[in-house]
This record gives sequence, C-alpha cells and structure tokens, in this order.
Amino acid sequence: MKAKIILSSVLVALLIFLNGSDVMAAKKKVHFVVSESDAKIFVDGRLMGAGQLDIIVPAYACITVKVEKVAYLTEVIEFCNKPDFSPPPKNYNLVLQKDDAYDASEATDVANIDLEIKTNKPELEAWQLLSQIITSYFDVVEVTDRETGYLRTAWTVQTFKKNTIRTRMIVKLGSTSPLTYKIKLVSEESQKPQTSVKSDELFREWDRVLRKYKEVVFECQSRLAN
Repeated sequence: MKAKIILSSVLVALLIFLNGSDVMAAKKKVHFVVSESDAKIFVDGRLMGAGQLDIIVPAYACITVKVEKVAYLTEVIEFCNKPDFSPPPKNYNLVLQKDDAYDASEATDVANIDLEIKTNKPELEAWQLLSQIITSYFDVVEVTDRETGYLRTAWTVQTFKKNTIRTRMIVKLGSTSPLTYKIKLVSEESQKPQTSVKSDELFREWDRVLRKYKEVVFECQSRLAN
C-alpha cells in the first residue's frame, strides 16, 4: 500500500513539473459573438452556428474558428487550451470588416463564358469597332490578329485587403457567313492580397466583375448589332 501511495505521489509531482500548476487542464468555454448576426461560424471546418456561439475548447487542444458572410472579409481565429499558451478568453467579440473587393464589383452572369455576337457590319468595320471598344476599357492588348479574328488583352490586376482580382478580354472569330464573334470577359480571384498576375495556379474563376468592366460586354453586343 505504501508503495502505491509513493508511486501516485511521484506521478502527481511529475505532472506538476511538466505542466506547472495546471495538473489536469479543464475544457474552456468561449462565448463568441460576431457583429453580424447572420454570419456563419465554423469550428474546425464544421458549420456550428450563426451570429454567436458558445465554443468549447478541449483540454490540451487548439481549435480553429472561421467566420464567413457575403460582402464581408472572412476571419479565422485560433483558440488554444494548452500549457504555455494564453488561455482562451471567456468572451470574444469579432467585428467583421466589409469586403472591399465585393464593394468594387457586381455579380454577373456574363463573366467567364463565351458569348456570341452576330453582326451585319462589314468585317473590317466590325473588327475596328470591336478593337476600339475593348481598348477603351483595357490599356494593353497582348495579341491581336485581324486575319484570324483573334484578340486578347493583357491581364489587368487590382489588389484588395484580402483578395487580388485579374481581368482580361478575349475575342475569337466565330464564323464569316454570317459574321459572328465570340467574346469572353475573364474575371478571376486569388483570395489573397498582392498575388502575382503570373501565378495562374492561385487564381480561380470569380462570378463577379469589377465595376469598371461591367459594361464592356453589353457595349460590344449593342454597337455591333446596330
């Protein structure tokens, strides 16, 4: 019996030595409140609630909380309940910031798809008009070839707090009789600031378009149809 008591005492002393005064850390509860009542709250990748949530941080563990709402920047917070880490707070208030990329853009159904334009204008006039419209929106044309009916602008890039948007225009000849062109407004995002325009692997299609380019497709359609 004395041996068991001594062994238990040694184990307790060892735990105290390893963990300081926190021999058996208890789980901690964080009352998490978001400024937007309908913001989605994910805990370790699982949707757990919206607006506010009592979050349990297990002993000797860390959890990741992600908050999302359309038109606001996504926020990620980590809470750790481990020795040598600051203990999780009893209350945590998160104020979401507006998404500046969202505010500078509009939702659209004409981005990243080929749109056919039929025109009765002579080929030279139609090509010159298309080129004129596109260069009024885009400063640099990367490739242009009237004989094959192909035009591609260089990427234009705009960076935001937590996103980078790149945009370009592509024109292809559809047919010569009747004369048709296929135009495509390419709009992509990286979801990271200051992304290099050459990092193709970091960009993906975006279902929005920066407001400065919102009229280019409609202008091409209306002016070539007249």
